[in-house]
Amino acid sequence: MFGYEPEYIDCGDARIACYDIGRGRPLILLHGNGEDSSYWNAQISEFTRFMRVIAVDSRGHGASDSGSQGLSFDLMAHDLKRVLDSKGIQKACFLGFSDGGNLAIKFALQWPQMVEKLILNGANVEMFLGVKPQVQLPIYAGYGVASLFSRISRKAARRRDVLGLMVHPYGVRMDDLARLEMPTLIIVGEHDMIKDRQTREMAAHIPHCRVEVFRDGDHFVAAKQPSRFNRTVMEFILGR
Repeated sequence: MFGYEPEYIDCGDARIACYDIGRGRPLILLHGNGEDSSYWNAQISEFTRFMRVIAVDSRGHGASDSGSQGLSFDLMAHDLKRVLDSKGIQKACFLGFSDGGNLAIKFALQWPQMVEKLILNGANVEMFLGVKPQVQLPIYAGYGVASLFSRISRKAARRRDVLGLMVHPYGVRMDDLARLEMPTLIIVGEHDMIKDRQTREMAAHIPHCRVEVFRDGDHFVAAKQPSRFNRTVMEFILGR
């Protein structure tokens, strides 16, 4: 991935893989559910022209271990804190996609002093109410099937844990977003799987937030509209 081998950080019961590329002001990249840092292939070469990029494979994803405690945003937030501490990073910009956006929110609420700017691409707070039913209902069904077979299949157990991140609340309420005082940008596609009402409500609760809606875009605008996405992110970070 990117032509780089991962570096592993010991986070107790799991080794967390990360990719540390470039120099300068740090930018943390957090991928979505069931993915890994290769999701950012179209971003890395552009972002590293300006910044030091640290892409992290979340626990149970990509090259990172699952550990022995299951998967949760709380665990992944503490993993991320351990990774950044090991790198000597005291403050950074954060870009999170989908579940990575939810992880960025969780992290920013716990360690706000470490977040300079926050970019949330297709994030949500409410699991069932925040995601369009044609997307969320199959996730619930897949979670149920994986749970049924989890006792006899390690693969099913891993799928249950990963899908569970999109099923169970992650300990953040809409009112909590008022504590996110750092400059924040929300990016969504016009046809995103996140409900428009959810995005607007999130933006209304975050004190210094603006929203960019990509015309004709879906949930995966970073991969499908990389030029516009990269420009939008860098202009926000650099204050242009």
